[in-house]
Amino acid sequence: MGLTTGLRPMGRVSWVRGCLTLAVWSGLAVSALLLTGGGTARAQGAVRSTFDDWQLRCETPAGAKAEQCALVQYVAAEDRPNLTLVVIVLKTADNRGYLLRVVAPLGVLLPSGLGLKIDQNDIGRAGFVRCLTTGCVAEVVMDDGLIKSFKGGSQATFIVFQTPEEGVGIPLSMKGFANGFDSLK
Repeated sequence: MGLTTGLRPMGRVSWVRGCLTLAVWSGLAVSALLLTGGGTARAQGAVRSTFDDWQLRCETPAGAKAEQCALVQYVAAEDRPNLTLVVIVLKTADNRGYLLRVVAPLGVLLPSGLGLKIDQNDIGRAGFVRCLTTGCVAEVVMDDGLIKSFKGGSQATFIVFQTPEEGVGIPLSMKGFANGFDSLK
């Protein structure tokens, strides 16, 4: 599905605010939850539970005192199976908030950022914060409004750009997200 219009640069204030706080959070747990597997990003850790389309994966990172869990879903563009995303929701290191981390494949157009719609409501765009060997990472601190949108939504669509004119929408099922999110507490 190609999308080229309807996105505001950086969109909702909370999405932008999350991007601005990345300097604080960008170093947290990236290596603990990403692993190269077949050329795509994969989350490590044992599957603790499954909540419909979401997996709760847990592990104790090296040097950590406690186990860390994350909700994870792997998705691919319907017409481009090699265009995949790993969507990860986890608690911040201080346990006071939640991060939404999306790993896109290498080769996406970085200046265009990562777009997000939930049930056709434009949330906005987030910038990519870094690229690793496993892919490029966009990450935001989730505020209450974004959490509510994820819990109440039926489908999210992440939009990645391969050229400035060509946005590719990648659907993400929200089925099971609310129960899975509540299990992170």
